[in-house]
Amino acid sequence: MKTRVTEIFNIKYPIVQGGLAYLAYAELAAAVSNAGGLGQITAATLRSPEKLREEIRKVRRLTNNPFGVNFAIAKHDGRYQELLEVAIEEKVPAISITGANPQPIFEQIKGENIRTLVLVSGVRQAQKAEELGADAVMAVGQEGGGHLGRDDIGTMVLIPRVVDSVSIPVLASGGIGDGRGLLAAFALGAEGIEMGTRFIATQECIHANQKYKEAILSAKETDTAIIKRTLGSPGRVLKTAYTLDIIEREQKGATYEVLKDMISGEANCRYIYEGNESEGFGWVGQVIGLINNIPTVQELFDEMISSAEREQIRLANLMRERNHI
Repeated sequence: MKTRVTEIFNIKYPIVQGGLAYLAYAELAAAVSNAGGLGQITAATLRSPEKLREEIRKVRRLTNNPFGVNFAIAKHDGRYQELLEVAIEEKVPAISITGANPQPIFEQIKGENIRTLVLVSGVRQAQKAEELGADAVMAVGQEGGGHLGRDDIGTMVLIPRVVDSVSIPVLASGGIGDGRGLLAAFALGAEGIEMGTRFIATQECIHANQKYKEAILSAKETDTAIIKRTLGSPGRVLKTAYTLDIIEREQKGATYEVLKDMISGEANCRYIYEGNESEGFGWVGQVIGLINNIPTVQELFDEMISSAEREQIRLANLMRERNHI
């Protein structure tokens, strides 16, 4: 499976694992890289340069393949700079950037042999990433889990719009969790995919509480909700009494100061680590409607590739039949 994404990042399959706050650690990242994709660890939730260095070295003990470090940056938050220095010192193969303006990171890694991915939710962001020198962009549609764009553009429309607007490779994200989604991404012009929620429901995502994983398996695509919309940073979560309470408070005009404890990283951890549904929340995308098992990452890749190949044959047969009419 050869695309510009596989060539740039030196991977077998153009499948990238999302940053997954508080969940993207060495075990999962290495499993994804060993299966032929690009696994990632997340820098922001490791909190200290020493812990990031330790996690990077742990990944290298578990895989000889390329991997990435995700930097989720927030406005007016310069704490990532020390973490970035560690990634540079450790000569990580790739960095992905999500959140605020990625320009400071590009300036800091200039001249380093580090491949870059930027998560975007619209055409202008993608064009800006290209101007800054990104090797590829990951365009996330509103079906995705976690933080999304403000314009509610679905993956089906967003991907070809971004593809037509930049010359660098585009990876599709949002609503993708199987081989059909991979093939659909290619049909839309993407040269790879990024998945987040699907990787939570794998055996190597060892930090995710079993209750969280089982909720993903049992939920339907309608069992998600958007929180933080009134705060300007919408994010898709599992629909629970807790998250519906957040939304109700938002609708009544609650400010960030009122909501900050309910939407904090600590609240996220209370659910994803401890399974405490009454005091926390979990990020998920609408793709939960397509997830019904908890395989190893290798099993997931094997099934995705084989199902994509089956669908490709089916489509080829459909086109041949059309040409014979």
